[in-house]
Amino acid sequence: MIEHNKQVAEQLSKLLAESYTLYLKTHKYHWNVTGPMFHSLHLLFEQQYTELALAVDTIAERIRALGWKAPGSYAEFAKLSTVKDAVGDPSASDMIRELTEDHRTVAEQANRVLKLAGEHEDEGSSTVASDRIEIHEKAAWMLSAHLD
Repeated sequence: MIEHNKQVAEQLSKLLAESYTLYLKTHKYHWNVTGPMFHSLHLLFEQQYTELALAVDTIAERIRALGWKAPGSYAEFAKLSTVKDAVGDPSASDMIRELTEDHRTVAEQANRVLKLAGEHEDEGSSTVASDRIEIHEKAAWMLSAHLD
């Protein structure tokens, strides 16, 4: 297997771990959000975790296309991810703040993938990363708009 594929696959694995952790957190918040923004947040969180469920498959399949195994356990994801698990019972506003920051974190990781993939002329990984950047930046904006 090609060494630069390994480097890109490692960064994609981090993106996968962060995306899956964000998926779980968003799903938990979808189930547990309360307050005056319940309906709009419940729907928004559902849209976001549904999109993330598709994204993790795309990212994992890209890792496989590069010839490497995709991580797939909670332990592997916890080791690779800088997005932290949801802890406690945050308010709706705190959920929004956490998820906004998490989407920005995932976008930053996607930017790292994009840069490395570009250096190695890996168009497939560049496309995956570019798509993720756009989606996570938009998600962060949509979430933060609920705090104005």
